[in-house]
Amino acid sequence: MSPRRSPRSSPRKPHAATPRPRWSAVARTPLGACAGLLLLAVIALAVLAPVLWSGRASVVDTGALQQGPSGAHLLGTDNLGRDILYRVLVATRLSVSLAVAATLLGVSLGLVLGAAPAVLPRRAGRLVTSAVNVTVAFPGLLLALFFAVIFGVGAKGAVLAIGLATAPAFARLTHTLSASVAGRDHVAAARTLGVGRLRLLTRHILPNIAEPLAVNATIGAGASLLAFAGLSFLGLGVQAPDYDWGRLLGEGLDRIDLTPAAALAPCAAVVVTGLAFNLFGEAAAAALGIRTLRHRTTSPRPAPQAPSKGSDRKRESRPVLLVEDLQVALPGPSGWSTPVRRVSFTLWPGEAVGVVGESGAGKSLTAMAVSRLVELPAHVTAHRLEFDGTSLLGPGPRELRALLGTSMAMVFQDPMSSFNPVMSVGRQLAEVAEHHRRLSRRSAFEQAVDQLRAVRVPAPERRARQYPHEFSGGMRQRAMIGMGLMGDPKVIIADEPTTALDVTVQRQVLRLLDTVRTERATAVLLISHDITAVARTCDRVLVMYAGRIVEDLPAAGLLTEARHPYTRALLSAVPDLDTDRNRPLAVIPGRPPQPHRLPPGCAFAPRCPRSDDLCRRKDPRPVTYATGQRVACWHPVEGEPAPKAPPGQGAAEHGGPGPRLERAANGDVEESTGGPTV
Repeated sequence: MSPRRSPRSSPRKPHAATPRPRWSAVARTPLGACAGLLLLAVIALAVLAPVLWSGRASVVDTGALQQGPSGAHLLGTDNLGRDILYRVLVATRLSVSLAVAATLLGVSLGLVLGAAPAVLPRRAGRLVTSAVNVTVAFPGLLLALFFAVIFGVGAKGAVLAIGLATAPAFARLTHTLSASVAGRDHVAAARTLGVGRLRLLTRHILPNIAEPLAVNATIGAGASLLAFAGLSFLGLGVQAPDYDWGRLLGEGLDRIDLTPAAALAPCAAVVVTGLAFNLFGEAAAAALGIRTLRHRTTSPRPAPQAPSKGSDRKRESRPVLLVEDLQVALPGPSGWSTPVRRVSFTLWPGEAVGVVGESGAGKSLTAMAVSRLVELPAHVTAHRLEFDGTSLLGPGPRELRALLGTSMAMVFQDPMSSFNPVMSVGRQLAEVAEHHRRLSRRSAFEQAVDQLRAVRVPAPERRARQYPHEFSGGMRQRAMIGMGLMGDPKVIIADEPTTALDVTVQRQVLRLLDTVRTERATAVLLISHDITAVARTCDRVLVMYAGRIVEDLPAAGLLTEARHPYTRALLSAVPDLDTDRNRPLAVIPGRPPQPHRLPPGCAFAPRCPRSDDLCRRKDPRPVTYATGQRVACWHPVEGEPAPKAPPGQGAAEHGGPGPRLERAANGDVEESTGGPTV
């Protein structure tokens, strides 16, 4: 896109051009081109045939009753001498229009039933889903016959019968697609921002599944046409004096042994038209791909604040986030497992706390549980879970949306999936201000542009009108941070925000988070695999293993004072410029345990070189040191220098900052003393 274009003209181009290549790809395939031409011919015939030949189709000729094909009547005549060819052509409008009407009714009703579980309360949603599942078990034609008897004979009753018969299958499809999209990051981000269920459905879920639904509706039109012809053939559909292809087929079948053209003509019309609908839908599905479930040198870290300043800040303010004994339980084939267990920490205003650990340690699940994004059947419990002095365990979803939607921001790992791909970036940022601050659409958009400018997105007026795929990875991440700042949050939870970004962009994103923290006194909970980046960015480090915090220490002492063997193993796995390239890189032997197969005692014991029988029998309680460091280990490393860490960003498997408060195994919160205590 040329930079000389005005900001107004540039953004309109992707909006107008993005969907066109996908749908034009349907016409560029041989199957799509043939099906499209055939469907256009049927539509043109439905529009023009009654105008051109309605009079000829109604002329009664008593001298030419039930004649076979001839030069005057190419397909013969019926029992009143009317020309069968003209009647078949004229019947195109009624046959196609009734089939389309039944399809629209079925699609609309199916859309409502399929989307209902996302809007209704959980019990009511399950009831609707169960009813749809039971109805889908019955054949569609059997349901159509059942409803036709209820509504009575005639075109109106047949439309209602076929529409109701096709609705359950479409509802099942809608529910399946909605469930797949509802698990994406941009929907979770919208929930965090406090977007209501109905708005979430209409703005973030349905637009992302509109394409496959439209394709399946096109295919369903062919099935509706066949079902309608069947009801008319049985005498339950169109009644005299009107006629459609099914009624003409029934009339011609009585004398098929004498003049087979009378029955074959309407039959061929049904087959060709149904084939046109089905082939066009199949070609669209193949061409569009139905997107249902797819689609350095660093400066040294600044010196940490003096302890006296931190202590004064704590005395003058309350923690913005207080977590005690947080546990998350998940059901499984072999019973309940606990991937997050007895997690406790505090987060103060303006403080940056990092969370590190191997994949599966429970870092992201802890963040999701704190932000109340973990839904049933998962079970979240805690002794205390308070945000800015308000308990998150008691309020309902509406109250939580008002609180968390404005005061807590989530920055997810993949910014591409965190944005709604069918909405411009500016509109998504503006939605926060529209929903929570009740600003007008224009004012909210202007604030979105200002926020993009604040997070250093270049040309924010133009970028705000572009779509997420037009942003680079770093700009998307900055825009994601800007979306979180639209509500002036007190806490930013950043779940691996620098993953898949190059080192330069990683540094920019981390600096942006640090700037926001400094200027707005916003607390940051940073989840990262880069242990050295956490050490240079955060005030404290939480090291998690097997769903539990095993060490909590100041970030300034992470590289020199780590006591837990797991923390030291993570540090030793970080290569530096002095690493001997002729020797294998240091690794942690074994694999982390599965949440449903936790060993007795310390979970790290099978991989720990310092473990003994005590470690394998009993889970260690946290030990508090005079420095505020807390370690859950029976044999912590004492008096030995920590492994040397690299001078720049490393490539550790996992790492991060830790909590200041850990709940002991007996349920008491331990106080820091002059030496280690148990």
